[in-house]
Amino acid sequence: MSLAAVTLLLGATTHVFSNAWLMLTDRSNVIPAESSILWFEPYVINQGASNYWLYGKDRTNYYHFAHMEQALYLYLPINNSCPGFDRENIRTWCNVRIGKHH
Repeated sequence: MSLAAVTLLLGATTHVFSNAWLMLTDRSNVIPAESSILWFEPYVINQGASNYWLYGKDRTNYYHFAHMEQALYLYLPINNSCPGFDRENIRTWCNVRIGKHH
């Protein structure tokens, strides 16, 4: 398989290029340690001066960029049983886990 074909395949089947762009253009962007540059998908982006992600997901977890002293981000499994769960509202998340600092 040629390098061009591999590059096209990566771009078509993963989030590697969009994640790399976010990380290059805004240093506050991080990929959660529990995820990967291939599978992490930001689905809510801050619309202010910085374009960091607010909410994201991968194959197993939802993530919320908290940027707090205690935690850079919070996460919980996609298969959760939080009553009234809304993936775009951290107040509806239950039993959240604290993300690792890089």
